[in-house]
Amino acid sequence: MSEPLPEVEKHGRAGIAALRAGDVQGARRSFSSAVAAEPGNLDAWLGLAFACAKQGDGDAALTAVDRALQIDPRHLRALIFKADHLVATARHGPAVAFYRAALRVAGDAPQPADIASALERARSVVARNAAAVQQKLIDGLAASGHGLDTASPRFAASVEISLGKRQVYHQGPTRYYFPGLPQRQFYAREEFDWAPPVEAATAAITAELKNLMAEGRHFTPYLQSSGNQPAMNERSLLDNPDWSACYLVQNGSLTAAGTRCPQTLAALEAAPVPRIPERSPNVLFSRLAPRTRIPPHNGFLNTRLICHLPLIVPKDCGKLRCGSEERAWEEGRLMIFDDSIEHAAWNDSDAERVVLLFEIWRPELDLREREEVSALLALSGQYAE
Repeated sequence: MSEPLPEVEKHGRAGIAALRAGDVQGARRSFSSAVAAEPGNLDAWLGLAFACAKQGDGDAALTAVDRALQIDPRHLRALIFKADHLVATARHGPAVAFYRAALRVAGDAPQPADIASALERARSVVARNAAAVQQKLIDGLAASGHGLDTASPRFAASVEISLGKRQVYHQGPTRYYFPGLPQRQFYAREEFDWAPPVEAATAAITAELKNLMAEGRHFTPYLQSSGNQPAMNERSLLDNPDWSACYLVQNGSLTAAGTRCPQTLAALEAAPVPRIPERSPNVLFSRLAPRTRIPPHNGFLNTRLICHLPLIVPKDCGKLRCGSEERAWEEGRLMIFDDSIEHAAWNDSDAERVVLLFEIWRPELDLREREEVSALLALSGQYAE
């Protein structure tokens, strides 16, 4: 002879049967008996909440689902039920909070079909609410005279970050990290008094570049395999001339090509390039072939900045992305960025793009710190990329 069902289970089954039969009042009575028999039974409270909602008693439904959530605040069905019921009663703000909680609890785990459908609905509601809130914030800033179109660049970036429209990137050098330096992606050329003379020499530098290019033998792949180093770089560009370099100075040594470019090197004399025996400076023409993309990567160290002086820039060429910012090359206008932050570049045109690339000390390092870093790098492994 089978054991009699516990009271809570007996009333719970009766409540489910009543709901299936369309007897909402009977279902409410049965679930009320179930919670009376076992007040700590979450399923009984959730069944009562569903019966009350079917009956149109919203306050009682919320009271019941709240009791269920007191028992288990992370119960997925209870969270969704409460959110749905709040939407039905035009309480959209609190509903969004419960939808968000349900999405966090669900994560990426597989769900039954009804729950999966409810979660899609939750994502839609949350996304619409976020878009509406963001637009109200943007409109409010504009009305107060602080619109993003006219705001300071850093404030505009902070708003985009807070709204989830911009990702935060940090310095991530692959070999050497110097702490306490600002997390700046790009630097303004106007910040450097040595920049105007470099830009003024663009025509002379371009002429020397074209003389080298006419000879057709000075450019080699930027990334080259070596039996002395593991091949950890992006394979698609390893030993690939689509991203190539012509070094004028490499690891502090003047090259044969460099002897052919006296005006280029003279233009850089006032720039604060690191001068470290067998390590720096590194000055080169960097060529990016048509329809070529350099994948995201980080530089070796964060004590330098990389400078591009664009020399040959075809129409609709592409851009350089550093962190969350993208900049287009403009012939004769320096582009200065922190390459220890993830960056990438692309040339989507049908012609090649060439820049003069060189490195400078970060302006935040004082003379003593530069000397200390130089001593360390002179003793450590390879410095040039």
